[in-house]
Amino acid sequence: MPSPTTAARRNSRPAGVPSPVSMFFQGFLKHPVMVGSIIPSSDRLIRKMLSRVDWSACKLFVEYGPGVGTFCRPILERMAPDATLIAIDTNADFIRYLDHTITDSRFVAVEGSAADVEQIVRDHGHDHADYVLSGLPFSTLPAGVGPAIAAATHRVIRTGGAFLVYQFSPKVKDYLTPHFDAIDHDMEWWNVPPAQLYWAWKE
Repeated sequence: MPSPTTAARRNSRPAGVPSPVSMFFQGFLKHPVMVGSIIPSSDRLIRKMLSRVDWSACKLFVEYGPGVGTFCRPILERMAPDATLIAIDTNADFIRYLDHTITDSRFVAVEGSAADVEQIVRDHGHDHADYVLSGLPFSTLPAGVGPAIAAATHRVIRTGGAFLVYQFSPKVKDYLTPHFDAIDHDMEWWNVPPAQLYWAWKE
């Protein structure tokens, strides 16, 4: 696991770089359709969402829409020393922010679309992902993008892996059911707003 020194570097913020909350709010104002929330996820949501990951069997974790890294840091804290986290976001401001604030060598921030996850994974030397996490607001994405992301995600995940999704609308399940047969569901009420949690398993 990363040393305390590495963790401290990861969580430091260079002079002139906005706070996470400020950066997240700016991102929401510029791209409300893509961000989906005005504040980052709660610690309780993060713990519950990641609780079903088998970290001993995780070599590649992918996150869609990492924003200011609310999930990135907890994922890195749990990951093995030889694992990799690829964070994909269409917002160049978020990618630059992550590159400035997370210096862990296991972390890769990519400006791009989640629909291109298969190519992105290949470009970084992998043939599949073990887990994929998404907080993207599927129901408000441009037409066709949500289904394309769901299909590409199913293809890129290894058998036994899972697509972890947290949303404020249960409509996201409509995007998961055409591809995943085993879908677990829970709620996290201690979040603003309360969130729907899904674990879609590739069997």
